[in-house]
Amino acid sequence: MTDYGQASVEDLPAVLALLKSCSLPTQDITPAMLGGFLVARHDGQVVGVAAVVPAGTDALLRSVAVAPDHRGLGIAERLCDLLEKRARQAGIANLYLLTQTAEGYFAQRGFRSIERAQAPAPLQATAEFQQLCPASAVCMRKALRVPRAERRRGGAAGVDSA
Repeated sequence: MTDYGQASVEDLPAVLALLKSCSLPTQDITPAMLGGFLVARHDGQVVGVAAVVPAGTDALLRSVAVAPDHRGLGIAERLCDLLEKRARQAGIANLYLLTQTAEGYFAQRGFRSIERAQAPAPLQATAEFQQLCPASAVCMRKALRVPRAERRRGGAAGVDSA
């Protein structure tokens, strides 16, 4: 059985190892960033990871990785679903990402390719945009729907919906 939950400091070595094995950047990941990371565990081992890094009402989806022997089981989908739900609840209006290999996967999840320069300045200032992901990486955006209760309360007025 696969369990999903918040990454802890104890998970950091496994998270870094998984990301490296999937050729994803790790240079800027610190213990303090783990609050934005979710992990999937199978038999106590980290087999999947994904993160959201907020920047105002926008956020960067990053570090989506699943161990090769656990792919095709819906782990990435579940991690992304959980992070999108968390982002909506936090009032995030748009998720952005950079990818070199998973444009098709994220397009199926409702992300659309955009020019990198269209990403908000706070995201463009991140290490991912500045140095970790090459200029050839595709930039994608997904507008998140805000829960109906939030719209009624007025907590996320003006949020773009997909």
